[in-house]
Formats: sequence, structure tokens, C-alpha cells
Amino acid sequence: MKLLLLTLGLLLLAFAGIAIKIWAKKDGEFAGTCASQNPMLNKEGEACGFCGKMPSEFGSCNESSK
Repeated sequence: MKLLLLTLGLLLLAFAGIAIKIWAKKDGEFAGTCASQNPMLNKEGEACGFCGKMPSEFGSCNESSK
């Protein structure tokens, strides 16, 4: 029973932390949402499917850049 309560408490703490991070960010967006920023996911150097930027052009990735 103690293990179950500890597990539920840690899960609630994790969800609360994520909720606070989203609430504190401007427009509730996570930073770095483009997979093109990760060299392991974009080995060919293709443009971002979300904002259209090339990997060398990333300063910020947002939908208004389209």
C-alpha cells in the first residue's frame, strides 16, 4: 500500500511540474519543439515540417514563421 501511495504521489508531482512549466511559458508552448533541431532525428539536414526552417536557421521555432 505504501508503494502504491508513493508511486501515485510521484506521478502527481510530475504532472504538476509539467503543468506549471506550461503555465509559466508564453502561450503554453514547450521550447524546441522542432525535431529538426535534433541531429539524431534529422541526419539529412531537412527543413522543419512545423515551421519550415533549416537546421542552421534555428533561433526559435514558432508557427508564425511559416
